[in-house]
Amino acid sequence: MSEKNKRNRKRPPKKYLFAILDNETHDYLYAIRGTRRAIISGLSGIAALLCVLTFCITAFTPLKRIIPGYPSYSTEREAVENAAKVDSLERRMRVMTLQLTNIQRIIAGQPPLPIDSLLSSPGVKDREKEASAAESDADSILREKIDSIERYSLSPSGEVPQLEGMLFFPPVKGVVTESYNPGKGHPFVDIAVQDNSAVCAVLDGTVIAAYWSDETGYNIHLQHANDLVSIYKHNTKLLRKVGDKVSAGATISLAGDAGNLSTGPHLHFELWHGGDPIDPALYINF
Repeated sequence: MSEKNKRNRKRPPKKYLFAILDNETHDYLYAIRGTRRAIISGLSGIAALLCVLTFCITAFTPLKRIIPGYPSYSTEREAVENAAKVDSLERRMRVMTLQLTNIQRIIAGQPPLPIDSLLSSPGVKDREKEASAAESDADSILREKIDSIERYSLSPSGEVPQLEGMLFFPPVKGVVTESYNPGKGHPFVDIAVQDNSAVCAVLDGTVIAAYWSDETGYNIHLQHANDLVSIYKHNTKLLRKVGDKVSAGATISLAGDAGNLSTGPHLHFELWHGGDPIDPALYINF
């Protein structure tokens, strides 16, 4: 090996100095010494640390909202509200479709499908097929039920009115404790609710009566289109007065345990068409 190569091989690595000097005294205020490799490693470490800090600040602090394209709080809230509205509209469309199906079945002389079970079951079409297959076996039972309804119905004709295209809003959220049964003197439904539950109008209409009764507490009657009247009893407070116009779903009173005939917080609900009582469960999903 030549003498020149030996000298180059033994030569130590060059060291560099980074210093900050005082302009007047030329004293070192800050100085860093090191080889090129050490300086590159240090700068790489600082750059990596800055990247990690930037990621953490961006990912886990509200600063991420300033990134273009990232949704703001208001956008997220609107998305949640829109999803809830879409879900509500889908449910109402399902109810309208099932109501229309039942109306068509009633016109054809077939038994209506149970709306509650259909809404809670994903296999709506399968249930309709099963109901159609069982119609021949249940024909005699259906005729007996129809004869029984016609025998005790308060309506002269005993026919179920056809109210196509009308979407009824549930008056309250609760459990039906006693169903419509005119044969036993019960041409209405009783719905158990929590005390002071909001009572809503089932359709657009006008308040035609609002009064107190010792037996049924506060009562309110609404007149709707197509000669329909809805009646709500055992209220603890009325929120509308005679002559008020209300929309479907608008709160009209608070249900409770008012009146001597009440056995607990509930809503006594009646639906009349042309002066005759009809079964609200045929049109409303309680």
